[in-house]
Amino acid sequence: MHRHGAARSTAPGPGRTVARPGLRVAAPLMAGLLLSGPLLAGCTSGSGDSTATPSPSPSSAPATAPPLQPPPRLTEEQVASAVARIDGYAQNALAKTGVPGLALAVVYRDKVVHAKGFGVRQLGKPETVTPDTVFQLASVSKPIASTVVAGVVGQKAVKWDDPVTVHDPGFALADPWVSSHVTIADLFSHRSGLPDHAGDLLEDLGYQREYILQHLRDHTLAPFRASYAYTNYGLTEAAVAVAKAKGVAWEDLAADVLYKPLGMTSTSSLRSAYDSAANKAVPHVRTDTGWQVSTTENPDGQSPAGGVSSTVQDLARWMRLQLADGTFEGRRIVDAAGLNETRVPHIVSNPPKAPAGNAGFYGLGWNVNQDSHGRLRLNHSGAFELGAATVVTLLPSEQLGIVVLTNGQPIGVPEAVAEAFFDFAQEGRETVDWLGFLGKVVPAAALVGVSPTDYGKPPTGAAPAEPDAAYVGTYRNNYYGPLTVTARNGGLVMGLGPDNLQFPLRHYAGDVFSFQTRGENAVGLSGVTFTVGPDGRASTVVVEQFNHDGLGTFTRG
Repeated sequence: MHRHGAARSTAPGPGRTVARPGLRVAAPLMAGLLLSGPLLAGCTSGSGDSTATPSPSPSSAPATAPPLQPPPRLTEEQVASAVARIDGYAQNALAKTGVPGLALAVVYRDKVVHAKGFGVRQLGKPETVTPDTVFQLASVSKPIASTVVAGVVGQKAVKWDDPVTVHDPGFALADPWVSSHVTIADLFSHRSGLPDHAGDLLEDLGYQREYILQHLRDHTLAPFRASYAYTNYGLTEAAVAVAKAKGVAWEDLAADVLYKPLGMTSTSSLRSAYDSAANKAVPHVRTDTGWQVSTTENPDGQSPAGGVSSTVQDLARWMRLQLADGTFEGRRIVDAAGLNETRVPHIVSNPPKAPAGNAGFYGLGWNVNQDSHGRLRLNHSGAFELGAATVVTLLPSEQLGIVVLTNGQPIGVPEAVAEAFFDFAQEGRETVDWLGFLGKVVPAAALVGVSPTDYGKPPTGAAPAEPDAAYVGTYRNNYYGPLTVTARNGGLVMGLGPDNLQFPLRHYAGDVFSFQTRGENAVGLSGVTFTVGPDGRASTVVVEQFNHDGLGTFTRG
């Protein structure tokens, strides 16, 4: 789903490239990258058959299993060989990149055949990562959330094609017709028409879940069920509606439906559980001077989309349940039909880049594609730019899966480890320099949202600013709330959010200033442009970082 820390995220220098908003839950980032060798040339977004067609709307028919898969191709010996080689690969990945810690687990034929930790939980401290170390999962939370909903579907409390307003009557989007028709499946597959990462910037400003969900209606919508845009808070709304149908909080529902029945004793959908864990991996970011300890934002607001914390031991239990179509050690935990619906392509998430290219698809909380051998492949990455990167990949026909968790910002390490593992199993060798390839592609894919203007270098002969009094005042915005500009210590300071976060303004040219963005969606220096009228007072101000969807204009009150 998007952040940098220290010199890159929390305080990137002038002109420095930083991450695109929302990578926290940027798991589809990998959908177009994690393909087997023959598909890399097109750099498409999945390994699905380009002739496949996503469902244009929720089906009223009962959910059915995905198409029949080819028989297993891998032998026990091939999997054992891959397991024997993956430790060395993981250790080498940490040595080459400096990522402090990593844990992985491999499940095969309903057994945990490998689980191990590497590196340290926190730089400068001796405690090592173990299979019981708790990591933040970021967007790997999404397929876990869809597993929970599948369990509720099996309880007959909801259906995937229920309109969200059946269970949450107060929810609305910009279009009344869409508001009444958008379903749980629509929001879990990111096809509601909401723009990319809608609501994430409100979270950065300190707004809580209820406020953010209420203000999704302020976003202009793209065509309903005909466009894909990754939205953490859209998926969160669907999960919240399911929880309301059961009369409980989402965090409790997840525990009751999935974590407790599976014995996932170190897993939670609350940040407080991660914070209080004695054995936890601390987030880190890479700066100009090396890796440093960081602090991720509290993701409780979008917990279904990015707020789960867990261990590879617990996630191995979940992978076993997934690969066993909802059963675990002989017990039915999650309805098979409800679970299989999550694995059906619901929307094209990445169209082919060429006529013969491969399209990428999204299901319900999963990237859903086929690999080069025609096997169903389920995958999701997670990324907190302030210090966590994760991935899970399943090949159901082989009854094989791997999860890789790290405590460093996303630079392709967990994805490279997972891809190398499948290469070792299928081909006996690494078909691509995955660490080198993804080490370039993942950071580059995150460099979206950075201003084209280098605000750290004012133009020569720039026009001076007006007197401070021209800009001081309160400006209104229905989406972001009030913006205040005050004069302080010989300069101007901008205040935003429910806690009145303070952002010093630096003059750039004329009525244009800049400020240092912060949080998971930081983009370095961003512009603040005032419009000053004939009376010598600013009437409006446009904040560049907040104006991607045309919502960044504030009007003097």
